[in-house]
Amino acid sequence: MSFANRMKKQAVVIACALASTASMSALAKQNEQPKLVLQITVDALRGDFPTRFLDKMGKGGFRYLLEEGVVYNNAHYQHANTETIVGHSSLATGALPSVHGMVGNVWFDRKLARIVYNIEDENYHLLGQGGVDKSTEIDSTQKAAKGDGRSPLPLLSSTLSDEMSIAYNGKSKIFGVSVKDRAAVSLAGQYGKAFWFSKSTKQFVTSDYYYKAYPSWVEQWNQLKKADKYNQQSWSLMQPVKQYLFAGEKSVGYKTDLAGFGQQFPHPYGEASGKYFGTLLTLSPAGDELTLDFAKTLMAEEKIGQNSVPDYLAISFSSTDYVIHMFGPSSLENEDNLLRLDRTLADLFSHVDKTIGLDKTLIVLSADHGAADAPAYLNQLGAQKPRYFDQMLLEDAGIYKSLKQQFGVGKELVRLYSKPYLYLDHGVINANKLDLNEVQHALASLVEKIPGVEYAVTTEDIIQGKLDDQQVLRLVANNFNKSRSGDIHIVFSPNTYINDFDGLKVASTHGSPWSYDTHVPVIFAGMDIDDEKVTRAVTPYDIAPTIANFLGITQPTGTTGKVLKEVVE
Repeated sequence: MSFANRMKKQAVVIACALASTASMSALAKQNEQPKLVLQITVDALRGDFPTRFLDKMGKGGFRYLLEEGVVYNNAHYQHANTETIVGHSSLATGALPSVHGMVGNVWFDRKLARIVYNIEDENYHLLGQGGVDKSTEIDSTQKAAKGDGRSPLPLLSSTLSDEMSIAYNGKSKIFGVSVKDRAAVSLAGQYGKAFWFSKSTKQFVTSDYYYKAYPSWVEQWNQLKKADKYNQQSWSLMQPVKQYLFAGEKSVGYKTDLAGFGQQFPHPYGEASGKYFGTLLTLSPAGDELTLDFAKTLMAEEKIGQNSVPDYLAISFSSTDYVIHMFGPSSLENEDNLLRLDRTLADLFSHVDKTIGLDKTLIVLSADHGAADAPAYLNQLGAQKPRYFDQMLLEDAGIYKSLKQQFGVGKELVRLYSKPYLYLDHGVINANKLDLNEVQHALASLVEKIPGVEYAVTTEDIIQGKLDDQQVLRLVANNFNKSRSGDIHIVFSPNTYINDFDGLKVASTHGSPWSYDTHVPVIFAGMDIDDEKVTRAVTPYDIAPTIANFLGITQPTGTTGKVLKEVVE
């Protein structure tokens, strides 16, 4: 063999060896388990929000995710009732609401003959003080609960955190933390622990489903009264006002002024002893800051990420949702809120990096739903159609008169309206020997004639597969669960919605199948995942099966999502 040929052969051998080493290194990295799965949910973080004000954001927060992660910028929910529990349960289970059963924040339970709150459970009770104060609670769905007990048992599908507990023989430490109980409980699942913020006591609380007594570190955190640092303080702008996109807003009259919090900056919290003080904190970035403080304490005291198997921590930041309800998505308040949220995320990622390592943490960030712009804001820009919908139109006497002419019974046929469903009184229908299908279609036809109503979809049409092949109608069908959904699903026209929360008029809300409500970010980061921008259509239901595949464990029982190849390959 010539010298030249020997050199060529050696070069081939060296190249093969290097390729083999690189392949083995890549395989080892692929098989490496994260120390922590960190699932971040930002309530009402519409898909455009992470980049809308990016030019004013610093390093380490959204920029870290957008520059170092796999960014899916075309992620949409495929269900129609885009509310908090529906989205959080979908993120937790990877399933549609038709499967996991959470069709709305509340629904009418025909067996109990009353409206029920999604995670209420009469078999359990709040641990200690801190229940819902109905005199100051602005979340009308919370008032529906008969008792203060909360548990994940109403979920009809297992969660990702459940499957982690099963796969690792109960050794994974699993926690969910949020201002909202339904956010923390749904993500923590059956085997984890959940904590949420009590607006009445300004402390983090839980139920006796999880503990018989509070861990000492929780009691110590609560005793520090960290919320009181906002006593007599105000929410003020973080940057000079001229730097904001929404500086010089044309009108603020549509914004909600609750208990003197005001419609313009600065927004005063008032005295810590004030009865609305805890509520006002949650209507501002302070709610997220307190949530992070508690979560960091939890990580230290429970030694999260120091385990022999992956741990799971879900943090749901709720302030963005409340800010949007009070002031609207396109407002100076939401702009400043997102800039402050960016710093909160940067603080979280820095803490994780120091205590566990971002390269040992699998991070996913998403949202439970988007948000609709306030009609008044769109009207200022020249739009004519956006408006608030008067719920009393659904109880128009003309509708009942038409029903009585056709069936001999009118108003008695309708039990109640609980967004997004009209529930009929099946007892009255049976007593009068009427056909349920006929009554549903007659009422739906009348409701669809009301200005501002786009669709009124009967459950009989859903069950029998008689819906037209339209995207919105598919989302309505995906929201249907036979034991919990009502008889008619009402879809309002784009940018038209009810803004009356039991007498409190809010600026904006969510809960529709339109793109502004279904579009949310989906971003994976950490674990040395290669950064990539993906414009392919995906869904938030893909998150749970993707994490399960990454870990090599069983997917949640009702999963309908798909594994995102950019994360696992």
